Amino acid sequence: MSPPVTFSLDADGVAWIIFDAPDARANVFNPATQTALAGCIVQVNACMARAVVVLSAKETIFIAGADLKWLAVLPDAESATAFSRTGQALFQQVVSLRIPVVCAIHGACAGGGYELALACHWRLASDAPATQIGLPEVGLGTIPGWGGSVRLPRLIGAVPALDHILRAKLLPAREALTAGLVDEVVPMAQLKERAKVAALRLAGATGLPLRPSPSVPAPNFFAELRRATVMKLRDQQPASPTVIDIVEQGAGLDLSAALEIEALAFGRVTAGEVCKNLVAVFFLRDAARKRNLDGWFEAPTGTILPIKRVGVVGAGVMGSGIAHWLAASGYEVVLRDVQPEFVERGREVVRGLFANAVKRGQFSAANADAGLSRLTTTTGWDGFESCDLVIEAIVENVAAKRQLFTELAGIVRPDALLVSNTSALPIEEIAGHVPRPERTLGLHFFNPVSRMPLVELVISRATSAESATRVLALVRALGKSPVIARSSPGFLMTRVLFFYLNAAVKLWEQGVPAAVLDGTLRDFGWPMGPLRLIDEVGVDVSDFIFHEMTHYFPARLASTSACTRLLAAGLKGRKNGMGAGFYTYVNGREAVNEAVPRPPAAGTGRPELSQAYIVDHLMGVMIDEACLCLKEGVVLSPADIDFALLSGAGFPAFRGGLMRYARSIGRIPTAGNNH
Repeated sequence: MSPPVTFSLDADGVAWIIFDAPDARANVFNPATQTALAGCIVQVNACMARAVVVLSAKETIFIAGADLKWLAVLPDAESATAFSRTGQALFQQVVSLRIPVVCAIHGACAGGGYELALACHWRLASDAPATQIGLPEVGLGTIPGWGGSVRLPRLIGAVPALDHILRAKLLPAREALTAGLVDEVVPMAQLKERAKVAALRLAGATGLPLRPSPSVPAPNFFAELRRATVMKLRDQQPASPTVIDIVEQGAGLDLSAALEIEALAFGRVTAGEVCKNLVAVFFLRDAARKRNLDGWFEAPTGTILPIKRVGVVGAGVMGSGIAHWLAASGYEVVLRDVQPEFVERGREVVRGLFANAVKRGQFSAANADAGLSRLTTTTGWDGFESCDLVIEAIVENVAAKRQLFTELAGIVRPDALLVSNTSALPIEEIAGHVPRPERTLGLHFFNPVSRMPLVELVISRATSAESATRVLALVRALGKSPVIARSSPGFLMTRVLFFYLNAAVKLWEQGVPAAVLDGTLRDFGWPMGPLRLIDEVGVDVSDFIFHEMTHYFPARLASTSACTRLLAAGLKGRKNGMGAGFYTYVNGREAVNEAVPRPPAAGTGRPELSQAYIVDHLMGVMIDEACLCLKEGVVLSPADIDFALLSGAGFPAFRGGLMRYARSIGRIPTAGNNH
């Protein structure tokens, strides 16, 4: 097997160091890659090269950074510090080469890949969309530890360097050029040629490129940034304030001393629980993108027909969002509702979503126009007879959905898949009566459809392997990651989430102030508290689901009456605009709604309930329900639960997922199904 990094010397005296890991889609740094690169550096020093070009032979990846499997098994801070020092020393060998080194970047250049680029003397990037550059380590709970936390501030200045590192985002090539991360952007087809030209130009110069000294930050810059960062992260994630410390402390030191500060800090944060949790979440998400139907079905035999044309029934918020994303993903879509004004409103929603995507740079105007042209609308059933799949997204009512499926069965082809976007109702109750029920199943999208990565693929007792396989292929084609759940009341997401929300509302009814309740859960790491989340979902939807959960689980859940009272007072939350619910929303500001009617027997406050008690109680409700879902076979593994709640509900990623958190606090056993 060929090595992951190779060396060659051409007739013009340019040495080529090429990364191309065998039998792998991506180049990553691991012990073998580091050893191979070190060997190439020895060869450069031993030959008569005039300059060096570093590049990748992969189609879409330059170097994706360090192999996270390697990072995940570092046992302690000492090992992580040694990991950092080894990478720093290797890249310092690149810096110390007696000849110019040019880095030619095409494809993703992330983390350790960009730290290698920083160790080179000149950086070119291709203009291809696949070229994305930067230091995303903070998003994994660690810091750039192979020189990035030291070299980037010295290249572009502390202020822009910290802005980039703390954002933990990769930049397209043009943005990277503007930010100073690279020196040139060239056409992809000319990258190798232009890199050689740059290398020979530098070889003929009297010295390495002269760069202006970056500006010095204001005296209070670091203190203010540190304070704002800690406040934003609620002092829960140490990587961000740590990298601020490194940049501040290393600014007045020589390079070797600054790198040692970086190595020690890398060791501390990388060995910590937050980093290990976030790396585990990375693997969860990666596994979800590759999820198959193993454990649910035997592999189907025969040809699996692709889905090309999709019908969507219901032009409300969810139906329009689903139709938009299908059309944006290349599918022919027919959107239906019962009234012309409903249909036109749905089309306007889709048009607005495309326009917003163009404004955000996600689509070109031409691609948006093409997507919109793939959408047709109707108040009848025109076009549904040729659909391969139909998704209903009408009101969450069993009788209405059952009647719709009866009607659909008489219109669509016998082999057309019939799918419900219900968030809580068992598929058998709404579609099990149609002819060939093996073609029925659920696809629970989350709002907003274009941004939420999760889709709950719900399998009924009658669903066939062929039907599930075709729909899973659709989910992947839409760029979504599925969690697969057995049809049952609430499936996984709605059931676990609304047991938690119901328990939270009960605490509020007992007198715990909304600000205390929601503030406690935000301090835990949730993006919003439970009462604020009810407003976002919609008080009407929440009230319906609370009653449904009470209907299906009467022995374990007694629905609160709070949402019913809010609706009676005309408070529907924020789902349908700038309304009011548990909170008011005026001029872009939200505040606790003091006019919300509490039940007559409500308390006046529960000061004896500490934040620790509130978290333990509410997370305990969620954990217990998730464990029951696992025991009942609603999902197959704790990893399914963790991924779903991270991606669909906003469970704090730095805690690794609900079940991983439950194990960490001793709520469930640690043996088996860990991740």
